[in-house]
Amino acid sequence: MIKITGALALSMALGLSGAAMAQDFPERELLGVVMWGAGGATDTVARAVNPAAEEALGKPIVVLNKSGGAGAISTAYVNAAPADGYTFLYGAENPQLHPVMGVSPLDYSHFTPINILGRGVAVIVVPEGSDYDTMEALLQDIAARPGEVKMGSTGPGGLPSTVGALIANAADFEVTAIPFDGEGPGLTAMLGGEVDFMPSGISAAAEQIKAGKMRALAVVDTAPVDQLEGVPAITDALPDMATYLPWGPFYGVFVKNGTPDDVVATLTEAFATAAEDADFQTLMENRGNVVMSISGDEARQFLDQWQKVTAYALKDTGAAKVDPETLGIARP
Repeated sequence: MIKITGALALSMALGLSGAAMAQDFPERELLGVVMWGAGGATDTVARAVNPAAEEALGKPIVVLNKSGGAGAISTAYVNAAPADGYTFLYGAENPQLHPVMGVSPLDYSHFTPINILGRGVAVIVVPEGSDYDTMEALLQDIAARPGEVKMGSTGPGGLPSTVGALIANAADFEVTAIPFDGEGPGLTAMLGGEVDFMPSGISAAAEQIKAGKMRALAVVDTAPVDQLEGVPAITDALPDMATYLPWGPFYGVFVKNGTPDDVVATLTEAFATAAEDADFQTLMENRGNVVMSISGDEARQFLDQWQKVTAYALKDTGAAKVDPETLGIARP
């Protein structure tokens, strides 16, 4: 007969309890924290995949927009939550630049990528009534009136500021950046006349472009895209930008490091399934995004490479606040 001591019995009970908890995850609703405001590109992608993820998990996911600090507020919020999988981040590319821009020490090395859902293409947009009818016209006015042209931004390390840094490497580009809590609010402010133009993800601007409320002057790529017929590549106006392209935003789901492996596996499977949802796929295609749906080592390699390329692009244009080499980020 095997004698089970009190300590061993307790240990076995706790082990069985932990296994049961893992099998039951999730037992309650989850919280998906969007790092930008409502209506922006990240919010659009998050709300598109969320219903299919809820179905796959069998529990509701409450979506919370928590903007501020170029995404640093929401990143810190999720990092401060328990590492149990119940609070996760609907994030974009911004945290990968936070250390370089002196915004926050937190980047995605502090998180586990559940799924890199897709990547997008940036676009330079102006209100429909703008006097700028080409990218060349905008650049000429910026060169003629340094600091007077207003650019919509989302803060240091955001997509607009990064695109601005890339442009500044190829042209005179002294503008006044006006920060907003996400691309959605920034584009709305632009339509209200608060800024003259804004770099944005196509997914955030597509509906307004289709509605005729704003015009795209260029896509930030080396070739036009099918979703914006007739809009030239930015390299037509700035050939030297080809060095940094293709470049663009990305969208994903992240949990705090230390989340149990079985919980990570459950979430990873759920979001892989959700990324295959027909409605999500259609939205991504219509918004000019490429569905990636990668996780694990493949996702980490993608994140590392994106950070290296972008961090050194910012350094080489003088936009980086902190030398990436001192942060342990190797030049690609």
